[in-house]
Amino acid sequence: MITLLPEVRARDWQPRLGEIGAVATDMEDIAQAIRIIVTTPRGSDPHRPLFGADVLQYIDTPEIEAAPRLINEVADAILAWEPRITLVSITPTFGLAQISLAIVWTRRSAGLDQITTEVTL
Repeated sequence: MITLLPEVRARDWQPRLGEIGAVATDMEDIAQAIRIIVTTPRGSDPHRPLFGADVLQYIDTPEIEAAPRLINEVADAILAWEPRITLVSITPTFGLAQISLAIVWTRRSAGLDQITTEVTL
């Protein structure tokens, strides 16, 4: 379904990734922005060379070393590029060929409801 701009009522919105003509609004917009920040390698956006996070370097690192560095890298990137939220926690889960992150956050203007955004690397 195509969403026309006059139909978008939310202050915060962006095109929804993977769905032509769809729109991500409000909390869904923030969750998508977090996924984009975490999965974009720093330096890959020529207009914003500091945008993103260098997380792929931790894929083959031993878990005991990778976990605190990964948490720090993700927290720094999110805090730098997503001012609408307050981070509560970041919990990595290490699998055989992937790392999953559970990023818990609250929206600064909305109160204390905690939202979890899952990101798989």
